[in-house]
Amino acid sequence: MKPAEAYILNQPEPFKSILMHLQILIETSFPNVDLQFKWKIPFYYLDDKPFCYLNPSKKKGYVDVGFYTNKNLEKFNEFVISDNRKVVKSLRYKNLEEIKAEVLISVLDEAYKQTTKGFFGK
Repeated sequence: MKPAEAYILNQPEPFKSILMHLQILIETSFPNVDLQFKWKIPFYYLDDKPFCYLNPSKKKGYVDVGFYTNKNLEKFNEFVISDNRKVVKSLRYKNLEEIKAEVLISVLDEAYKQTTKGFFGK
């Protein structure tokens, strides 16, 4: 078992269920992603580029699906949270019912298409 998978399975509820559902949606929609354990959280790479990360915030009560883009998205931008971050944006989920597959997949796909290799194009 990969360290990132063990991390997900060791989370308390509802974080574990949310993370597992997100994992299934991401891995079935983007079959070439590579799940790694970076910066102490599950982190996906696609074509050797940072794709997104899953960060449960137990203190704040949500799971952040973080991704990189410095532009507004054409679709579903109203769901995207920036918290004054310039490059990192996220979708946040407090329960399974909040996860809309169409929104998640569309946002991740569009954000990925906007990125270049590595952080800030380096």
